[in-house]
Amino acid sequence: MKRLNPQSTPTPSEPKTLGASSMRRTPGARVGNHETSPATRNVVEIEKPIYGGAFLARAEGKAVFVPLTLPGEQVSIRITQNKSGYSTAELTEILTPSPQRIRPSCPHFGTCGGCNYQHTSYENQLEFKEAILRETLERTGIQSPDHIAILSANPWSYRNRVRLAFDADGNPGYRTRRSHALIPIAECPISAPLLLSAARASADYLHRVPANLRPKELSLFCDPSESALLATFFAPDSASIRLEPLAQALHERIPALKGAELAADGRPGHPARTLAKWGEPAISYAAAGFNYRVDQGAFFQANRWLVDALVECVTQGQSGELAWDLFAGVGLFARKLTSTFARVVAVESAPPAVISLEQNLNGTTGTAVRASTLDFLRQSSAGERPDLIVLDPPRTGLSPEIITLLAGTAAPTLVYVSCDPATMARDLRALIASGYSIHSITLADLFPQTFHLETVVHLRHA
Repeated sequence: MKRLNPQSTPTPSEPKTLGASSMRRTPGARVGNHETSPATRNVVEIEKPIYGGAFLARAEGKAVFVPLTLPGEQVSIRITQNKSGYSTAELTEILTPSPQRIRPSCPHFGTCGGCNYQHTSYENQLEFKEAILRETLERTGIQSPDHIAILSANPWSYRNRVRLAFDADGNPGYRTRRSHALIPIAECPISAPLLLSAARASADYLHRVPANLRPKELSLFCDPSESALLATFFAPDSASIRLEPLAQALHERIPALKGAELAADGRPGHPARTLAKWGEPAISYAAAGFNYRVDQGAFFQANRWLVDALVECVTQGQSGELAWDLFAGVGLFARKLTSTFARVVAVESAPPAVISLEQNLNGTTGTAVRASTLDFLRQSSAGERPDLIVLDPPRTGLSPEIITLLAGTAAPTLVYVSCDPATMARDLRALIASGYSIHSITLADLFPQTFHLETVVHLRHA
């Protein structure tokens, strides 16, 4: 479940992809002004959606992945990359449009890399995701259940967190779909309106600042009512940016701003380093009947409409003496479990999240443990047996050693919360081999309009 950044756009020499004005096409209509000769044009029929946002077609028997299309469409494509087992392509012409194609709500769709499915209805998107989830499980050798429950809500204005970058003129934007270039963003209908307002207000101030004193990126996080906001500005280590006047100017425009940080981005795999702070270090986030403290940089679920339902899905009907919440974050699930378990142990290693976790469990039956999940399991392998283990790992899933240690605990119930169906299916296969069976699967659509899907799997030990 962790975290998406909108990304991508075509280079000037490439065909313009589908935007709001080009999504309804008559047969034979071209996409943009790119012309293809009969010798280079590939005509294919789109078969089905695949994980990652593209759709599958075949050219001379070879799999071709084509974004911005729909099943049943006959389209003309241009191959952009050839691999041994598959090719990627760009859409150049819709020859036979699908009746399920609609006009997207965002004028940046097709160029911006944040969304994948705005050209079809939300009901259709959910069908895509369920089909992808079932196929991923079955490809791994796991029989998917007859019924997969769906958690969904308003598919617009749901994001409580965004990360934008500033272009050379100080305008906020997202990465484009096919490169690391930026596209300035006038609107973002999947995000809470406060976030874009704060991005624009930041840009207004930065336009008056020399380019060498501007931050490069901005991360924003708000509570569900849009009454409290945290901002993190990212800059090179060597930048001489003054945070206080920037934060004060933003606060004057956006009174909901409670705290801000200036951070230097670390190397890949390393956390950002805080250079300066302004205001409060955290905000209060009302969810699932509690007020959670969420500190700057701590992970929290991104869909403000579905947090309560997700917590209910994970914790409903669970009770006993001892529960472990592994990869606990700020304690979203652990705090709820303290109502029904005599003891709850919540394990987290990320420093910003641990601070929040300790505060959120203060005065409850819960205990926060500052450790990685692997280290905790190594130390607890010969200890108590929990009645419930909740797992919410990063996109990479569980390591083989973690799965072996989990199998050794033989906890009666596991709840696996996943943000990547492929790594989840891999891990489920190993857990099933160790004695667990799938009790239920729920698809939680935390990221409408995008290919991302969350899954909650309840497992029981034999």
